[in-house]
Amino acid sequence: MKQEYTLSVFTENKTGVLARVLSTFTKRHINIESITASSSSMEGVYRFIIVVILDEASIVKLVAQLDKQIDVIKAFHYDNNEMVHQEVAMYKVPTKAFINGNIVEKIIRKHNARILEVEKEFIVIEKTGLKEETEALLNELRQYGIYEFVRSGRVAIAKPLEQLNTYLKSLKKTR
Repeated sequence: MKQEYTLSVFTENKTGVLARVLSTFTKRHINIESITASSSSMEGVYRFIIVVILDEASIVKLVAQLDKQIDVIKAFHYDNNEMVHQEVAMYKVPTKAFINGNIVEKIIRKHNARILEVEKEFIVIEKTGLKEETEALLNELRQYGIYEFVRSGRVAIAKPLEQLNTYLKSLKKTR
C-alpha cells in the first residue's frame, strides 16, 4: 500500500551531490512531492528533506540506493507519525482586497497567518502550517485576488532522537 514518506538524507557539501541524489529518484521513476535542503545540526553536514509516496518495499530499496551514493553519509525514512513537519507559504494579494471591510483581515486571523509587508499595490501574507492548511488559506484568498503564491518544501524533524548521531557512533565503535 502506498503512503507518504519523508526521507532525511544527510550529505557532505560537495558539488553535484544534489544531482546524484535526484538521479536516484529519476532512474526509478519516483515523483518527489516536496524537497528542501539546509545545513544540519552537525557542522559540514547538509540535510535534504524529501517527501515521496511509495509502498514500504520501494522506500526501503530507495534508502538503500541513496546510501550507496557518493557523498551521502546516511539516509533515513519516516512515516508522517514519526515526524514533526511544517511548510511556509507566502501570498501576495492586492491591497484593494483590504479596502472594502475587514473580510480578508478576518480570513488571515482565522488561519493564524500574519502580514509581512504592506505596499501601495499589494500586501504579503505568511502562513506556517501543514500543506492542507496553506492550501486552505490560498483557496479562501483566491476570490479576493492572488498576484503570487509560493510554498516551501517540507521542513521536518524526526520524533526519535536524531539517528545520524547514533549511526556515526556505531561506525566509530566498529573501527
